[in-house]
Amino acid sequence: MSASAVFILDVKGKPLISRNYKGDVAMSEIEHFMPLLMQREEEGALAPLMSHGRVHFLWIKYSNLYLVATTLKNANASLVYSFLYKTVEVFSEYFKELEEESIRDNFVIVYELLDELMDFGFPQTTDSKILQEYITQQGNKLETGKSRVPPTVTNAVSWRSEGIKYKKNEVFIDVIESVNLLVNANGSVLLSEIVGTIKLKVFLSGMPELRLGLNDRVLFELTGLSGSKNKSVELEDVKFHQCVRLSRFDNDRTISFIPPDGDFELMSYRLSTQVKPLIWIESVIEKFSHSRVEIMVKAKGQFKKQSVANSVEISVPVPSDADSPRFKTSVGSAKYMPEKNVVIWSIKSFPGGKEYLMRAHFGLPSVEKEEVEGRPPIGVKFEIPYFTVSGIQVRYMKIIEKSGYQALPWVRYITQSGDYQLRTS
Repeated sequence: MSASAVFILDVKGKPLISRNYKGDVAMSEIEHFMPLLMQREEEGALAPLMSHGRVHFLWIKYSNLYLVATTLKNANASLVYSFLYKTVEVFSEYFKELEEESIRDNFVIVYELLDELMDFGFPQTTDSKILQEYITQQGNKLETGKSRVPPTVTNAVSWRSEGIKYKKNEVFIDVIESVNLLVNANGSVLLSEIVGTIKLKVFLSGMPELRLGLNDRVLFELTGLSGSKNKSVELEDVKFHQCVRLSRFDNDRTISFIPPDGDFELMSYRLSTQVKPLIWIESVIEKFSHSRVEIMVKAKGQFKKQSVANSVEISVPVPSDADSPRFKTSVGSAKYMPEKNVVIWSIKSFPGGKEYLMRAHFGLPSVEKEEVEGRPPIGVKFEIPYFTVSGIQVRYMKIIEKSGYQALPWVRYITQSGDYQLRTS
């Protein structure tokens, strides 16, 4: 079972708009939500699911809004949360920014969308591109006899319209990997994982069928390709767009799909492998007779020499009472941000195997402050094009369409920093 009603509340818990789908929960029940939330917050027992009597509230907070679904039955909670996040996504596509003002300015469209997104408590059409075909933001003139639902909604392929035509048929594939890393003060890696996404930008005519081949370890073992020559990757937590035929993937690991038009995320995956830190940071902090502090930071690129990291930003924490900064860098520029108590060292281009230094001098007040707070970690942001940490590769992309046109697939690999932190002693 799913949701009985969906409410959008402002930051004080006042309902802005609501839609009753089943009529089995009184709409006045929402009045208990905010007092319950505040009570739980005071007790330190805040949870994404709260109950009042027989009614359950499943809620999320986005910007200055609360999205709340109510249900009496033992609902499929993960389905309801997925629906609430999808609703946020659809509203953001329509209104660019989802906040209280955009809901107040667009009541009519919000009502129309809530009608189409869910029917009798079950998610229905949640693809914003399809919804935009028949729920438009322009004022509609009344044209009798011409009103019809786009065939896409009733199609087996609800995410792609028929009759799409392009002069040049192309597919752009982006393989983007984010590296999450946490290193302790002794230099030991506490946490390392790769979170990857494969994004597509599709400009194809008609109703093409696409088949994507990756160097997936399970597929290599099934087809007898595994060996020393063929480097394969073991993907975990794989999540697909709704267009992928899951039964086909379960049978023979083939990623086969009819794609939506334009941009979309085809799949995401995770690899909890030991990653060698791509940019290694060492720091030394010296205090001189309570009057000044000197920070020396050394950054080393530990990736292939032929690769280059772009837009590197190293944020080094400094004491909150530091003043009069002076910097010396072997490359790039350093900037003090007193509101965040950090120095941002920016390096436009950082080739693999290179080592750079940054020195910072700060004055300290004569009255020494007790150092009670712990030192925050050094954070690193970067992007390395034409490179993947995991070694994932797009082996092929087959495009099959009944008219038999030729199409070009383009592949791009990017590695970037996710939550990348190195603790200091």
